[in-house]
Amino acid sequence: MPHSVQELLARRVPGYSLEQPFYTDQSIFELDLENIHYKEWLFAIPACEIAKAGDYVIYEVGAYSVVIVRGNDQVVRAFHNSCRHRGSVLCKTKKGRNPRLVCPYHQWTYDLDGKLLWARDMGPDFDNSKFGLSPVHCRVIHGLVYICLAENAPDIEPFAKAAERYLAPHDLENSKVAFESTIIEKANWKLVWENNRECYHCGGNHPSLCRTFPEDARAIGSTSDGVVASVLDDHVARCEAVGAPSAYQMADSGEWRLVRVPLLGEAESYTLDTKAAVSLPNSNIPFKNAGSLLKFHYPSTWNHFLSDHALVFRVTPISPMETEVVTKWLVHKDAVEGRDYDLKRLTEVWLATNAEDKEVVENNQRGIATPAYKVGPYSEIHEAGVAQFGNWYAKTLLDRLTQTRLIAAE
Repeated sequence: MPHSVQELLARRVPGYSLEQPFYTDQSIFELDLENIHYKEWLFAIPACEIAKAGDYVIYEVGAYSVVIVRGNDQVVRAFHNSCRHRGSVLCKTKKGRNPRLVCPYHQWTYDLDGKLLWARDMGPDFDNSKFGLSPVHCRVIHGLVYICLAENAPDIEPFAKAAERYLAPHDLENSKVAFESTIIEKANWKLVWENNRECYHCGGNHPSLCRTFPEDARAIGSTSDGVVASVLDDHVARCEAVGAPSAYQMADSGEWRLVRVPLLGEAESYTLDTKAAVSLPNSNIPFKNAGSLLKFHYPSTWNHFLSDHALVFRVTPISPMETEVVTKWLVHKDAVEGRDYDLKRLTEVWLATNAEDKEVVENNQRGIATPAYKVGPYSEIHEAGVAQFGNWYAKTLLDRLTQTRLIAAE
């Protein structure tokens, strides 16, 4: 790479796409991991996925493997998936349920709160209390589990406070995963995010989604001038009148945003017939056409919370040109497939949308990887969200690199 990352960031033109190395270079990918994904709070799973004591899920991020487990005290905790004896992986399967966490190598046995319970033949002076599992910062925010791999986690309280308030009408703790989809997009994680942050491409690529989701950036508050459509103002007022927080709110840093937006016309959910997909809803909003609460939190998640069900997405970088996208459909825990919802009807719109996004993002990656690629301008009308993501990314990476350099110079 002929220029340093700092030089590339310094000459970046706001409102334009990033230069090629940000989407293709291995060293920048590693800097992204070290300075963003290993430092920020990451959405991991919905807490309802580990509903009972001993339920666990493994989340892998770059070089890290994290086990997220519900304890006998019902507290959700996270630990590095590595035995404190000689480092073996503790949990080999992606998810499961165990009354204890037992290392498969030498059977060191840990309680669900991470304490070492048993280690065979370690001598009379061995102190179990010194060899508990290494904890990972973990926070459950209204049924959504976030982790942070950093030694000192950034302050999540402003986001947690806002998210708890906006999510209050949605009973995520008493939900279940009705369906889960995992796809690998052969593209850089930033391209996955850039595609998500605009609907400029929707009309030409998402026929199913466009039956219900508004393409107009003004209808979802994603504008460069702050001007929004009256339909959004009216919808926010209607929802807030029944106690559902809805007004556009974004962090000063740009890392997260919350807004409840209307769907098209009288649409109730992301279905082909525009009607609710689940007859037993997991929200208490008193009308079906409450639209969708849109929530994102960089760098790992965007979400849709509707009156009848919820969709949570997780974005995890794999390599400079590979990204895992996991989608989970959450319905009320007592909803019965075949009676309260039809699985195909519930999932078909976003399964199609994900496949369509995969294609356009991979096409974008292939074009960027060619020697002919040059940075291009974003639409001020439709792509303010993409510009906002680029600004957040560039500032976050530059600040972290500068901080690291200052510490190294001390």
